[in-house]
Amino acid sequence: MQIIHLDETPSTNNYATARLRTESLAEWTVILTFRQTHGRGQATNSWESEDFSNLTFSLVLRPEFIPAGSQFLISQAISLGITDFLKKKTGQVTIKWPNDILIGNRKVAGILIENAVMGHTIDWSVTGIGLNLNQQHFMPYSPEAVSLSMVTGRDYPPQETLMELLACLRSRYETLQNGDDETIRQDYLGNLYRYREWCSYRSDEGTFEAMITGTDEYGRLLLTDRSGNETAWPFKSIRMLGF
Repeated sequence: MQIIHLDETPSTNNYATARLRTESLAEWTVILTFRQTHGRGQATNSWESEDFSNLTFSLVLRPEFIPAGSQFLISQAISLGITDFLKKKTGQVTIKWPNDILIGNRKVAGILIENAVMGHTIDWSVTGIGLNLNQQHFMPYSPEAVSLSMVTGRDYPPQETLMELLACLRSRYETLQNGDDETIRQDYLGNLYRYREWCSYRSDEGTFEAMITGTDEYGRLLLTDRSGNETAWPFKSIRMLGF
């Protein structure tokens, strides 16, 4: 494993993807900074991180064994790796679809995955992770943010914590490498926030009640309404209300 430690960078994902366009980075290369000035979240979202308080890094993977159409497996495995790590420290850890990590109803970690597809397989994958570690105050936004330190009352040494987290991520990734996709899919559902609970949702067509009954291989959320009709929803096409 190689760790490239940057004093400061706008985005570790941008740095990693730029390098990968011109050179080959080995699998499990980590791009780490404790001062990320323009962290990115899903779509147009940003990621707030106080300098030297949290973990902000990108991980380079080479998941050629995963078909391009099944790339959501990477998101599921990474989400589970973070969840496994956090469950060693505290309770009430869940995954809010597709890959926000919550403690209770508050967001403690976010993931941004960018894949380069070559033919029918994935050439490389850059997984950006932001984990709120020791930060004590956040700007108001939804869902409300929290850090591990705020929940447990402890401070966490970033370098030591990074190695522990990477071990959890590697364990879940190796499950994929061993071809056990079903364990990843089932464990993801078992940790999914409000799985099989009735909730209100809003789409462009209006508001309706439904329960999460799964996800498909493309990462779409499967919702079943009160009439028993199941529909598949891509990211950003649906919003859970009351959250």
